[in-house]
Amino acid sequence: MRTKVGIVGGGPAGLLLALLLQQAGVDSVVLEAKPREYVEKRVRAGLLEQNTVDLMHRLGVGDRLAREGLHHTGVYVRRPGRTQHIEMERLTGRFLTIYGQQEVMKDLYTAAGERGIDVRFEVEDVVLHDFDSDHPSIAFTEQGRTVTVECDFIAGCDGFHGVSRASLPDGSYTEFDLQYPFDWLGILAEAAPATDELIYAWHERGFALHSMRSEHISRLYIQVPPGEDIGAWPDERIWKELQIRMASEGWELNEGPVLEKGITTMRSYVCEPMQLGRLFLAGDAAHIVPPTGAKGLNLAANDVRLLAAALLDWYRDGSTERLEGYSSTALRRVWRAQDFSNYMTTLLHQLGEGPYIEQLQISRLNYLQRSEAAEMVFAENYVGLPATDDF
Repeated sequence: MRTKVGIVGGGPAGLLLALLLQQAGVDSVVLEAKPREYVEKRVRAGLLEQNTVDLMHRLGVGDRLAREGLHHTGVYVRRPGRTQHIEMERLTGRFLTIYGQQEVMKDLYTAAGERGIDVRFEVEDVVLHDFDSDHPSIAFTEQGRTVTVECDFIAGCDGFHGVSRASLPDGSYTEFDLQYPFDWLGILAEAAPATDELIYAWHERGFALHSMRSEHISRLYIQVPPGEDIGAWPDERIWKELQIRMASEGWELNEGPVLEKGITTMRSYVCEPMQLGRLFLAGDAAHIVPPTGAKGLNLAANDVRLLAAALLDWYRDGSTERLEGYSSTALRRVWRAQDFSNYMTTLLHQLGEGPYIEQLQISRLNYLQRSEAAEMVFAENYVGLPATDDF
């Protein structure tokens, strides 16, 4: 086979990139290890920055998002006895949209099929070849036969555990890694949200978060020790802990049947640079953020926005300037998101470092409540800085 861009990974980064390229007349092949049904049902991120919403509309895949997405103007920050609403749209002129990643994927796959983009599911044994040359290729197994795709460039969009970053030779990149001393236990519940916007709750027993996926489905999280056994958390215990950590006078959390539950490891990770030769990494293949700041999917969208623009420069006039600068440009926003995600995580979780650190957290929460300047910094980072050619 021959294509212009071989895309490894059929998640948000891979499909957004394929659609951006197709819109400009550049063909690609997308290789995904999982079945389509699995990717479309996989519950992941649910909060979209305005940049990401704007990108989906630019690609012509935002109609259902516009109808069904929940428009949010801010978030609540809660601790015992106090709840603060940070009015992000008022402060920044930008908004947030609640729309599950699985819904994003349904829209992207539908558009890819309608527009003739070649997406291969359930591929195995993917191997990247010669990406340090002008003639890279990707070999894989499909339905028992070996296939090779020759291409001009390879985009590694296959997540943290994918083959793309693992294909980089030793010594060609630097890893920055931070493991947090706690995990998140998350549930998806058939219960109407008890809030109009997200609630981030600091509590002496640990962090809690009330999010949602629709007017009838709630997404909730609690901080748990690292390596916790999900079996130790029957539904009754989860609801009891959520009620305690999120308690507020005159307010009660709605409960309902738990549809899904699982435990997420909390970590921060960056690979630098995000490119080598004609291999370019995007999304979780290059960086991981703790979900506290809701940046993962939004960073992936920004990566491929920049990468698509750089690739199109090359196809239009042979310019390599933006391709050569892709990593350094993308990493500016990546590190901004890393800093904000770490700030939110260390602000709101019990860190196990004693009463001194706990009092610092309370002081910072007091400052956030008293200072509009502090609110502005929080809001500006949370909604995402406007997308530009160099950020």
